[in-house]
Amino acid sequence: MNFPLYIARRYLFAKKSHNIINIISIISVIAMATGVMALVVVLSVYNGFDSLIQNMYSYVDTDMKISVVEGKTFPDSLQKLHSIRNHPSVLVFSEVVEENAIFKYRNKQHIGTIKGVSRNYKEQTGIDSMLIDGEFLLWRGSQPMAVMGHGVAIYLNANLAHFDALEIYMPRRGYIPSITSASAFTSKAIMPSGVFAIEQEFDTQYVLAPIEFVREMLSYDNQITSIEIKLKPEANHKKVQQDFQNILGDDFNVQNRYQQNESLYRTMKSEKLVIGLILTLILIIASFNIVGTLSMLIIEKRKDAETLRSLGANKNTIQNIFLAEGVLISMAGTIIGAALGILICWLQIKFGIVKLQGSGQFIIDAYPVDIQPLDITLILILVFTIGLLAARFPVRIITNRILSQQNIGNH
Repeated sequence: MNFPLYIARRYLFAKKSHNIINIISIISVIAMATGVMALVVVLSVYNGFDSLIQNMYSYVDTDMKISVVEGKTFPDSLQKLHSIRNHPSVLVFSEVVEENAIFKYRNKQHIGTIKGVSRNYKEQTGIDSMLIDGEFLLWRGSQPMAVMGHGVAIYLNANLAHFDALEIYMPRRGYIPSITSASAFTSKAIMPSGVFAIEQEFDTQYVLAPIEFVREMLSYDNQITSIEIKLKPEANHKKVQQDFQNILGDDFNVQNRYQQNESLYRTMKSEKLVIGLILTLILIIASFNIVGTLSMLIIEKRKDAETLRSLGANKNTIQNIFLAEGVLISMAGTIIGAALGILICWLQIKFGIVKLQGSGQFIIDAYPVDIQPLDITLILILVFTIGLLAARFPVRIITNRILSQQNIGNH
C-alpha cells in the first residue's frame, strides 16, 4: 500500500472516538455528503421536469418544422417540397394551415387558433393518446370534425354529449376587420369529436380540424403556413436539418424540436445551471471544514511529522500524508452523499413519496425524477476537485511552516 495513503487512512479511521480530530473529520464527511446528496437530488428533479416537458411537447412539436421566412403562406406544390417529401429520412410529412379564430359554443366564446392538419397528423405526433374525451376523428365519412384542447373546452363549457356544433369565425380575406360589420367575418360550423390535454398553453389555444376545412374558410387553394415532419428513428437530425435547409434555401426556416421552443428549453437549462452553481458554492463552503480539519490534524500530529522526518521521510512525503487525508475525507463524503442521493431519487421514482401540491391540476402526482449518469459523474469529479484544492492549501502552508521551524530548532 502507498505509504502516505496508509498513514492517512490510519488517521481517519483510527478507533479513537474520544479524539476531537476524529469527530471533526466525521463532521467534515457529513458536510460534504449532505452537499453532494442535495446536488444529486436537485439536479435529478430538474432532469425529471425537463424530461416531462420534453415528453409533453413531443405531442405538440415535431422533429422538423418548415415555415417561410417572409410572409405567412406558401404553395404546397413547390418542387423543393417534393424533394423534402421524398427524402430518405422522412417518415411522416404533414401540411398545416394555422389561423387565429373565434370559437363559439352555445352562448360561450373564446379566441384561439385553429390548426388545419393533414389526415396523417395522428401519425405525426401521437396526439390521439392524449385524449381525455371522445376520439381523434378529423373526418366522419365526408363530414369534417374538430378536436378541441381541454382549455378551449373549459372556456366554452363544451360537452361532447350535447351534440352541439362548434362555430368558428375568421376574418374574411380582403376585408378590414370591423366590430360592427358581420360581413368582415366568415363563419362555419363543425362538430367536435374529441378533447385532448397535453400542455396548458397549447390546450387553451388550439382546435384541430381538417386542412381542407380551414382552407375553405380562408379561401386558400393550395397554400399552407407550415410543414411538420417526423423523421425515422435512425435519422441524424442535425444532418437532415442541414439537408433540408440546403434544399429549401434562405427563403425558408427549418426548425428542429429544440428551436421550436428555444426560449423554454433555454430557460430550463439556465435554471438548472444556476441551481447547480448555487449548490456548488455550498459545497465550496462545506469544504472549508476540510481546511479546518487538516489544519488541526497537522498541528496535532506535529510530533509524528518530526518522527517521520527523523526516519528519513522528506517534506513531500509528509505533505502527501495530510493531502491524502483531505482526499479521503472528500471521497468519503462524495461516495456517501452520492449513494444517499441516488437512494432518495430511486425511492421517489418507485413510490412517489414527495407529492406535488394541488396534484389534481397536474398530469403527475409526485415530483418527477430522472437520474442521469453524466450528472453523477460530473458531480463526483467536481467534488473531488473541490476537496483536493481545499486540502492543498492548509497542507502546503502549515507543513512548510512547521517543517521550517523544525529545521531552525535542529540547528
